[in-house]
Amino acid sequence: MAASYVALLALVVSLPLLLLIAWKRWRRGLTARHVVVVVLGDVGRSPRMQYHALSLAKCGFSVTFLGFCNSKPHDEFLQNDRIRITHLTELQRLAAGPRILQYGVKVVFQVVHLLWKLMCSQPAAYIFLQNPPGLPAIAVCWFVGCLCGSKLVIDWHNYGYSIMGLVHGPSHCLVLLAKWYEKLFGRLSHLNLCVTSEMREDLAENWGIKAVTLYDKPASFFKETPLDLQHRLFMKLGRTYSVFRASSEATERSAFTEKDAKSGMVTRLRGRPALLVSSTSWTEDEDFSILLAALEKFEQLILNGESLPSLVCVITGKGPLKEYYSRLIGQKHFQHIQVCTPWLEAEDYPLLLGSADLGVCLHKSSSGLDLPMKVVDMFGCCLPVCAMNFWCLHELVKHEENGLVFEDSEELAVQLQMLFSKFPDPAGKLNRFRKNLRESKQLRWDESWKQTVLPLLVDT
Repeated sequence: MAASYVALLALVVSLPLLLLIAWKRWRRGLTARHVVVVVLGDVGRSPRMQYHALSLAKCGFSVTFLGFCNSKPHDEFLQNDRIRITHLTELQRLAAGPRILQYGVKVVFQVVHLLWKLMCSQPAAYIFLQNPPGLPAIAVCWFVGCLCGSKLVIDWHNYGYSIMGLVHGPSHCLVLLAKWYEKLFGRLSHLNLCVTSEMREDLAENWGIKAVTLYDKPASFFKETPLDLQHRLFMKLGRTYSVFRASSEATERSAFTEKDAKSGMVTRLRGRPALLVSSTSWTEDEDFSILLAALEKFEQLILNGESLPSLVCVITGKGPLKEYYSRLIGQKHFQHIQVCTPWLEAEDYPLLLGSADLGVCLHKSSSGLDLPMKVVDMFGCCLPVCAMNFWCLHELVKHEENGLVFEDSEELAVQLQMLFSKFPDPAGKLNRFRKNLRESKQLRWDESWKQTVLPLLVDT
């Protein structure tokens, strides 16, 4: 009964808006070179959709980008005259009431709010939508597309129901409802993109959806960082995070580099620590206790007399489990390892990856069908990676070629010992993996997008 009242309320509230949308279509008509990009998430933490918008703008489209504005996007995105950001309001969790009621209220609010924002946007030839999250955005965008003549393009990053299943369990009624919803409305899109070949096959076989694989590729600003920029970055970060500071009081020295006062030349410090980097959204599909356990084993090896460097481990990102893991990190009493969990500016993140010695990825994939974009960015910076194994990781990480794949903390600890033995070793595996990445001549996002997506828009 309560659900019926909620549905009726949503219909009553939405009807005038829908009529106004139809009127706008009649009054203004469709704009063939305009695209709306929709993310029911933080714009600054949605790099793939930012890249879509930038590629569209470079190809002559004007873009309206709808999303939550919690984190600063990259400057190239913000400064593009063809891209206009429209802020979506994020409804915070209610303080009281059953969880299912809270979720219902949030969905109804998002339906009405997204309808309103789409109504206020210039009618577009295409609506690009990130999924997940797709509830209720897929249905809303499809319906607006029907009224306005826009074609819906869904970019499948993963399955929303599989992520919900990590929290509620795969047989929970909300998870089953979300799966039914995704499957039903996903079939109504005009075009579908996805991130792996495995996902493309799964969409075709189990969902009846024909998709085109658009692999994540690094943007042009993901590249190796010159030593002088590394020093400048370390000095900047050292003002906030002690792990980047030199142990001495030297004015032009970081924990990793120093600058000669006379010549201005930057060099790496002898005996410097190794810099290990990971990034995360601090969600259930990444178990950082695996990394912490491996670091404990690495520390014990140093205490036992192994020839290994000290480590600085930097884990970037925001998310719901950050506080939980920060407490776990605080309980460790490392002597040769320092762990830092900053949130970096968009321009500093590529510089950090390009300055690091090793990347670590703990992404497991709730569906087993997506790939971690953080590894794509690391490879763009020619940074070797140790990655947690799952079903389709082989489409990205080539074991013993551009990195290593591990199953548990024991195997990761062994890999860290092997890679950092006699660090820095010019003849070691780390440098060999880096050399392989340099020679691979990876395709960048813009080239890949023009080859894969642009022809789909021209032909429709």
